[in-house]
Amino acid sequence: MILGVLLIGCVLGFQDGITWTDGKALHVEGQAWEATDSPWDRLPARAEGIVRKPVWSLSRQSAGIIIKFRTNASEIHVKWDLILDRLALPHMPATGASGLDLYVHDGQQWRWASTPRPTAQSNQARLVHDLDPIMRDWMLYLPLYNGVESISIGVPVGSLIEPMSRRPEEELPVVFYGTSITQGGCASRPGMTHVAILGRELDREVINLGFSGNGTMDIEMADFIAEIDAVLYVIDCLPNLESDDVLARTVPFIKRLRSLRPDTPILLVEDRSYSDAHVNRKRAARNRDSRLALQEAAEVLARDGCREIYYLEGDRLLDANGESTVDGSHPTDLGFRQQADAFKKSIKPILNQ
Repeated sequence: MILGVLLIGCVLGFQDGITWTDGKALHVEGQAWEATDSPWDRLPARAEGIVRKPVWSLSRQSAGIIIKFRTNASEIHVKWDLILDRLALPHMPATGASGLDLYVHDGQQWRWASTPRPTAQSNQARLVHDLDPIMRDWMLYLPLYNGVESISIGVPVGSLIEPMSRRPEEELPVVFYGTSITQGGCASRPGMTHVAILGRELDREVINLGFSGNGTMDIEMADFIAEIDAVLYVIDCLPNLESDDVLARTVPFIKRLRSLRPDTPILLVEDRSYSDAHVNRKRAARNRDSRLALQEAAEVLARDGCREIYYLEGDRLLDANGESTVDGSHPTDLGFRQQADAFKKSIKPILNQ
């Protein structure tokens, strides 16, 4: 029986004609370490006590992690248990904070297929149904602002399900380190962050190390990031740094990262423009002063011989019409689409080298 061979050791059980497969038995992307305290954490277990407590707590949230699989099932189900009973944020829906996002490959590109709505810490949903029974590639994004205790994929008994093929070993990921915006606040669903969009459109694994309110270029994070063999490191921390801290933190952080990874390109990103900066002088000044400080840091790094440092200006990240955020700071889905376009213009030439 082919099914038995494919699912041996990972079948969780049968229920109402559905075979349940542990998500960890399928192909996982977006998770840089395997030795984690909980199966779907973003930092290794040994990071506890090394990184600051808020960073460790946020690393338990599964932003950017994807389960990739192939199946010929006529319908697909999912069960997932969450760490937090807080499902939504004041300006971010439960579908983005605690929900899942299913995409299917149509032979040309990844296309959205389903977003189940979480209603409790334990959830079960039918994602899609009435499918022609042909093999397709699927990927399921995990929650952005909640952690996952467990997750399993269900298909009708007799259907085939298997991990998608892994990427070639030489095809290295892009690592994003940053703030709540990098983590995904305030996307309506997990697949709509700029990091997720870039992963699909560049056809590249992406690692999301965004930590809400805590993307502050802590030196220990440079050590952990350097453990990831990457094609590019994207450093996008200005929204969490006051201008006085930008120069003081950027130079030692990048020098530490460069000392551990001498040849990997690094993209420094300015903060996005506050959407209300045109009427809020304090916010306009913060954008201006932070950018001047990051530009000075880039000049210092260049003078000190740090090579392969690239730069993305903040005024390119969001349209100036002010319709791209929920609060002047955190992008809507429209804002994330705009950010993805801006990042892609900077990242593609680096990857093409």
